[in-house]
Amino acid sequence: MGCRSEEQAQSLALEHEIPGACPGYEEVLENPAVDAVYIPLPNHLHCEWTLKALRAGKHVLCEKPLARNGEEAQRMVEEAKARGKLLMEGLMYRFHPRSRRIKSLVAEGLVGEIRLVRSAFCFPHPDPQDIRFRPEMGGGALLDVGCYGVSLARWILGAEPEFVQGSAQYGPTGVDLTFVGILRFPRGEMAIVEASFVTALQQTFSVVGTRGAIELPHDAFIPWEKDCWFRIRGVDEEEGKVETVPGADEYQRMVEHFADAALGQMPLEVEPEDSIRNMRVLDALAESARKGHPVYVGGQACIF
Repeated sequence: MGCRSEEQAQSLALEHEIPGACPGYEEVLENPAVDAVYIPLPNHLHCEWTLKALRAGKHVLCEKPLARNGEEAQRMVEEAKARGKLLMEGLMYRFHPRSRRIKSLVAEGLVGEIRLVRSAFCFPHPDPQDIRFRPEMGGGALLDVGCYGVSLARWILGAEPEFVQGSAQYGPTGVDLTFVGILRFPRGEMAIVEASFVTALQQTFSVVGTRGAIELPHDAFIPWEKDCWFRIRGVDEEEGKVETVPGADEYQRMVEHFADAALGQMPLEVEPEDSIRNMRVLDALAESARKGHPVYVGGQACIF
């Protein structure tokens, strides 16, 4: 484990019963006993330290979003390939049994043909000095929590949006405090993504199809380790039925999966190319909000 100071490193090592601690990040990368690293740094440092870690011969699990933009993500992925090392974005929600169950039910056709995916990850952030409010550090609601909704829609639909429309409320520092995005997919499916630092808590998603819907009313992305549930409704049902999933630590499962992949026991569940595509959609949404018109994910303006 590496920290910015030796005192902090030793304190955290003692608290979490970690056998070794380093007073700096470089020391971790220089340690021959370290095969892989997890990078939980602020967004603007993801690219820099991922490149350093890859060049030091380490596999990298990097916190979401993988980078600040698609260009950075592309550089990171190319470096990983050139070094023969693994690189995975830390999208922990995909490793929770409930997420996997819902993905499976959708694939089996439970809700019919999907027409709409909705998601919201919003919360009132109490500290305006936090890094999330600093544009030079990759702040903003879209990158911080909107990345989940974009990833979810692409994962559930198994497709890439053709064009997007974004709208944002910007704060005094210039970052987006609230962001709403609409994604349109090639077969006509739509996704709505909401993200905010200044609203009441919401952490929900729903998948709506021609035969029914699946709904998660709360704790959709971070249910922690408690038992959690979701609702399945038929095409004309108001209540539907509830299915409960035993609690699990999705972060632990993600790290264990990455370790197994680094040992060559399985392929990565979140491939780096998938993260590039997710960043391209986030780029397009941000551009659309700034310019006030829909944007093709490739970059040009369009009309809905």
